[in-house]
Amino acid sequence: MPHIKLVPLFTLLFLQATLFLQVTAAQPSGSPPEKPTPVFVAEVRVEPLTERVEALGTLRANESVAITSNVTETISIVHFEDGQRVNAGALLVEMTSAEEHALLEEAQVRVNEAERQYKRVKSLVAQRSASESLLDERKRDLDTTRAVLVALESRLADRIIKAPFNGVLGLRNISRGALVEPGDLITTLDDDRLMKLDFSVPSLYLSDLEPGLKIEATTAAFGNEVFTGVVSGVDSRIDPITRSIIVRALVPNPNAKLRPGLLMQVELLTNPRQSLVIPEAALLHEGEKHFVMALTQDDQGTTAERRDILIGTRQPGLVEVREGIAEGERVVIDGNDKIRPGQPLKPIKMDDEARDLRAMTERAQ
Repeated sequence: MPHIKLVPLFTLLFLQATLFLQVTAAQPSGSPPEKPTPVFVAEVRVEPLTERVEALGTLRANESVAITSNVTETISIVHFEDGQRVNAGALLVEMTSAEEHALLEEAQVRVNEAERQYKRVKSLVAQRSASESLLDERKRDLDTTRAVLVALESRLADRIIKAPFNGVLGLRNISRGALVEPGDLITTLDDDRLMKLDFSVPSLYLSDLEPGLKIEATTAAFGNEVFTGVVSGVDSRIDPITRSIIVRALVPNPNAKLRPGLLMQVELLTNPRQSLVIPEAALLHEGEKHFVMALTQDDQGTTAERRDILIGTRQPGLVEVREGIAEGERVVIDGNDKIRPGQPLKPIKMDDEARDLRAMTERAQ
């Protein structure tokens, strides 16, 4: 009998529990809606991009010459100092030329006399008082004396050395009274207002090389200072050993900081283009896939949406996007690894007031 009384008791308890669950489920929930999560966002924008090819290059002056003598002679006057900046045609060195000056004066007298004789005979021929053959003879004498005069002027010019173009002189290697011979170095002259930068690039990039490409160069001598230039030409031959090709760029040097022979680290900017970019902080990875958390508008307001993208090149702080997102869309750049698709968001635009993590956190709070 006791066993028969327990069965209705368990049945009654089961029915009461079921009823309680049904009533509870029917009642409206009192939990508040999910609060939007504050996140920092940035817009997808279009920016100019390039591929960077690194190389080492050596500087050369735009024009460079070694000043030497063409004759064996003694230096009489030196008109320049070490490192002096000169203009084209500036007198640099005079050599002993007393004999040449005397011969030049004699030749000038002979030319004047030959001209006088030629004019006199020419007037006689006009009066039919002299023959044409005599006039031809006087013309030949005049031409001969003029040729001798030109030769002497050339000999005298070889004893006067002038600057062939604007530039800066190097160290002076001669003194007054020194005997110089052909080929002896007197000084150097460099046009350093525009520098030539020659560097080797692997032939792999041959299709991208063309005049007009921009370069950025640095050197240890000037720390992080960047010197910019433009490619002016590409060599016609590829080195069969290194499989590289020489590229020449022109680098302005208005302050004369750069010197010929200086080693420079070069970045050649190839394949210039306009492309979509996002901040590097917005990029997320899942295996070999890349995605971002983009912002969308729905009935709940602003929510998160996972967007798979195809990326291209990277630059400091930026990533190129080739597919998967459009210009003007917004992506999460802080906190994107802590949100889920469909989660309500409170977007905060990234600006100068929130450049570091601390400022971002304070502003979000």
